[in-house]
Amino acid sequence: MCTYLVGGAVRDALLGWPVTDRDWVVVGATPGHMLAQGFVPVGKDFPVFLHPQTHDEFALARTERKTAPGYHGFAVHAAPDVTLEEDLARRDITVNAMAVAACHVHSDGQWDAHHLIDPYGGAQDLAARVFRHVSPAFREDPVRILRVARLAARFADFTVAPETLQLMRDMVAVGEVDHLVPERVWQELARGLMEVKPSRMFEVLRDCGALIKLLPEVDALWGVAQRADYHPEVDTGIHVMMVLDMSARLQAPLPVRLACLCHDLGKGNTPPHILPRHLGHEQRSAQLLKSLCERLRVPTDCRELADVVAREHSNIHRSPELDAAALVRLLERCDALRKPERFAQVLLACECDARGRLGYFDSPYPQRQRLLNVFATMQSVETKSIASNAMASGASGQKVGGLIHQARIRAVQMALLLSP
Repeated sequence: MCTYLVGGAVRDALLGWPVTDRDWVVVGATPGHMLAQGFVPVGKDFPVFLHPQTHDEFALARTERKTAPGYHGFAVHAAPDVTLEEDLARRDITVNAMAVAACHVHSDGQWDAHHLIDPYGGAQDLAARVFRHVSPAFREDPVRILRVARLAARFADFTVAPETLQLMRDMVAVGEVDHLVPERVWQELARGLMEVKPSRMFEVLRDCGALIKLLPEVDALWGVAQRADYHPEVDTGIHVMMVLDMSARLQAPLPVRLACLCHDLGKGNTPPHILPRHLGHEQRSAQLLKSLCERLRVPTDCRELADVVAREHSNIHRSPELDAAALVRLLERCDALRKPERFAQVLLACECDARGRLGYFDSPYPQRQRLLNVFATMQSVETKSIASNAMASGASGQKVGGLIHQARIRAVQMALLLSP
């Protein structure tokens, strides 16, 4: 029984990146061998075990054979006679198909260069910053298209080998991506959104033709003109990618990054005769966002934040022009007082939008702090005393709500007068 460190842990160590997760392949073993040594079984589709102390994943060496379209149509063969080279051959790209025997991995996680097992040229591709498929079997799993795109967002200076990009295009052309289950698509997209340059994921998906299949609402944004005085980059697709990368630069959480991706979806179906203006795109964005989130089964916190940003980002941008009453209504529509953390994320997404424009990357966004000040002022209003006094006078609930609303407007008016 031989154990090998494989995959991303080897790749990242060679790149000098920190290694947080280590995956191991065990050659020459059976599930019985693993259980006898105290390993905990966790795999459903193939034999994977957790180490009893480190909780690292140990998988039995296996091969896979396509039996039906889509992600789940595979026959897995895991047996003691499967070699390491056969196991590595089933992996997606060469930089993920390297290994080191466990006995050669030092306590610091490093190893001597001559101990690297690299049957498919992964080290050479790593040095050349190229993603290249290991074998034609790459075409058997459409998730690999998403995985390559996601890795491009993490390793932004890597390119996809021409032959691999063509293989991805061929897979799209024969309908492989049509069989992807929504949960897996969202899982990979969410991981890619959280990488250092998420725009690269969408560039790769667009280059291979998968974006129009998976996210047609986003794909439609390229080639749509915007007013150059507001958007020097002009193209809406380019703008959205700049906004997305700004969200990564500002280390925004996932809900903010999805909101940045989807805030301008409505510009993709603006009536041609009014271009480059986009009147009413906010409501159209919210409508398209709803169908996108339902299709991919996006988590509630992500879809709710993205909905607020889609509907209100233009109002937030122009908030310096609003009077106290309009500001209070804006924050009420954002449900800021009940969901203050979400409101802070809404403002962060809007800052990403404003700065995700050509020439504005380092520009200030005073609207964010101003609206946080308005929020603090509204929050300081003594609503309980207003309500108790009004109810003692026999006021209805609607009347009480109106009195609180007016009190907040007066407080904001006073704060605006006193602000520099």
